[in-house]
Amino acid sequence: MRRLLAGLTVGTFLFATAACGSSGGSGSSKGASSGGTTTVKVGVIPIVDVAPLYLGQKEGFFGKHGLKLSMTLAQGGAAIVPGVVSGQFQFGFSNMTSLMLAESQNVPVRAIANGVASTGVSGKDFGALVVKKGSGLKSAKELEGKKVAVNTLKNINETAVRASVRKAGGDPDKVKFVELAFDQMPAALDKGQIDAAMAVEPALTTMLDQGAQQIAWPMVDVAKNLTVAMYFTSQAYAAKNPDTVKEFQEATAESLAYADAHPDEVRQIVATYTKVPAGVLAKVILPKWPADPNRSSIEALEQLSVTDGLFKTAPDLDKLLP
Repeated sequence: MRRLLAGLTVGTFLFATAACGSSGGSGSSKGASSGGTTTVKVGVIPIVDVAPLYLGQKEGFFGKHGLKLSMTLAQGGAAIVPGVVSGQFQFGFSNMTSLMLAESQNVPVRAIANGVASTGVSGKDFGALVVKKGSGLKSAKELEGKKVAVNTLKNINETAVRASVRKAGGDPDKVKFVELAFDQMPAALDKGQIDAAMAVEPALTTMLDQGAQQIAWPMVDVAKNLTVAMYFTSQAYAAKNPDTVKEFQEATAESLAYADAHPDEVRQIVATYTKVPAGVLAKVILPKWPADPNRSSIEALEQLSVTDGLFKTAPDLDKLLP
């Protein structure tokens, strides 16, 4: 775990440990089985992205595959990776940068199912760089010397913001990045504690309702139709529980397709695991939930991460991706 902690920081590991509780032993999930149903622990983030899992559980897709999901909320993928590797979760949801960082450090993780993708449309994406109304900031270039919030430092959203700053002709090294949970960003922006925030739904719509203005769409600037995150497990768990992994993959695929086809139900289910008002949820821009990851977009993200110095050794995508 030393390599993992070096890349993801001790703080995120301690957060994951606190969020997950004791592992209960996860070499096999059979100990959690009851009446032919296997309970698996899944680390997720309280954002729109993971709505398909909640919908899939509600609609019985996971039950049909003999699974019951026990979901725990964390701040970001960087906190979930250690939880999966240590056995506190059987599965996790993580952005691609955290997964690539882990693989580059020989951390034994394996992506097994697609998670979420950008819409690929500027002005209509589920993630955006926003500033307070009347701030005077009009483009990402003007963020030089400004305080910009991301949910996890040295990760996908920081890389994406850096891409937007470069595209606008600015120097991303002059931006002051600060770490802040998505649900804390609206208040921080409104109070002037930060100058801008890289927000995703539903925090994005909450801020827009407060009068915030969008100045860039970083995930779109990284690559068209960017694969933002995937579901993953540890190599050890996959080796010992191939049938459970297969069932999780199949149930997740059904859940992704259902979410993509039922946007109203997505908005309703998000209200069950976040504190976002129904009026806000009615206006959120939903991401895309394609069946398969977009390999070329992941490669583009990898190259930007190398440019930003996130990897000492480039990750082997053939080992990481399904």
